[in-house]
Amino acid sequence: MFTDSHCHLTFPELSSELPAIRAAMQAAQVDRALCICTTLEEFGEVHALALAHDNFWCSVGVHPDNEGVIEPSVQDLLDRAALPRVVAIGETGLDYYGMDERKGGRSIADLEWQRERFRTHIRAARACAKPLVIHTRSASADTLAILREEGEGGGAGCAGGVFHCFTETAEVARAALDMGFYISFSGIITFKNAQDLRDVAAFVPIDRLLIETDSPYLAPVPYRGKTNNPSYVPHVARQIAAVRGLDVEAVAQATSRNFEALFTGVRP
Repeated sequence: MFTDSHCHLTFPELSSELPAIRAAMQAAQVDRALCICTTLEEFGEVHALALAHDNFWCSVGVHPDNEGVIEPSVQDLLDRAALPRVVAIGETGLDYYGMDERKGGRSIADLEWQRERFRTHIRAARACAKPLVIHTRSASADTLAILREEGEGGGAGCAGGVFHCFTETAEVARAALDMGFYISFSGIITFKNAQDLRDVAAFVPIDRLLIETDSPYLAPVPYRGKTNNPSYVPHVARQIAAVRGLDVEAVAQATSRNFEALFTGVRP
């Protein structure tokens, strides 16, 4: 019934627990998951998960925050995107959060390598006609601007995709929707201080919504602070159902349909 559109099952917090996680998913009626790649070094392990389990798919990409890793070329991404059960490019995007603490005091101008990496992913997604999984943190203006510059303004020939783990304003959501993107919400939407985000979830059209865990991070209430996993994604659906005045089954069905529509050909 439920689909986790973004999780990291190869991360060490989860990789050794896969049998238990899959059992918990089944018990929670979480039928499918998209396993997200964050480095080319990690891709083989992520892809192996998708090949081994008929309800897992995967992406290929290099996260904007990762430094000291293989820098992908368009061809690197295309070669891997052509493999079975690879349905998306990413996660990719921009992350300007905590410039002083996390990036050694560098300026936004110093992060041109992030912007160039993002452009590489967009070009690969357009070339292989697979959607982008976009991470944007404290960088929404540049994220939207680069998408437009690379031809992702909506319409024919665009790769499209999803703004995952959405934490931005309604104005950013509206801009992303106008460009043809989907919006995905994580466990953050259940947090006490996230009313603004719940308002955005009430605004986004039901046929453009996805749900995710981003596990092992951001476990929803009542598991906040614990290690997250895909079996917790129904809590995200329940929060969206509450803010929209819907049954949770309606949210589960709509977000699963949307997952299928975005990641063409994905079926149980």
